[in-house]
Amino acid sequence: MKVKYLQVGKIVGVHGIKGLIKVQHWCDTPADLCRYKRLYLAEDKPIAVERAVPHGNMVLLKLKGIDTPQQAQALRGIVLRLSREDAVLPEGRYFIEELIGCQVTDADTGLVLGTVQDVSATGANDVWHIEKDGRTYLLPAIDECIVSVDVEKGSAVVRPLKGIFDDED
Repeated sequence: MKVKYLQVGKIVGVHGIKGLIKVQHWCDTPADLCRYKRLYLAEDKPIAVERAVPHGNMVLLKLKGIDTPQQAQALRGIVLRLSREDAVLPEGRYFIEELIGCQVTDADTGLVLGTVQDVSATGANDVWHIEKDGRTYLLPAIDECIVSVDVEKGSAVVRPLKGIFDDED
């Protein structure tokens, strides 16, 4: 489901004495978060990014107006957001946050298989957690299974591997 603001990371600490914040990013890579010059501390509360650098598996951000460790510390725990309008993805790609809530349909039978509730990163590929009637099914997000995704319409069409949604051997 298309959203207005995407969650991109959480402020987890302070770095140094000049107001730098340490962010646990929720992007594919730290460099992805470093591309953006404007983030949001809350919906409709933009803040300019003066500097962003990868720092191990974190990102260090210098935000406009945050100049002391005390100011930076006050932001600890805040989830940073990005306006969907500022986010650019290649054709056929989508944000995990927008996948949550999509209705999943079987490409061959047309049956509704459930709704995406969560997505796990396994290293090799993502895994969709699809819920239907109180049960959760795990579907690998691989080319053989994912036929199409339309986050605008809140739908995904899949061709599940044998045995995921049934008890076949």
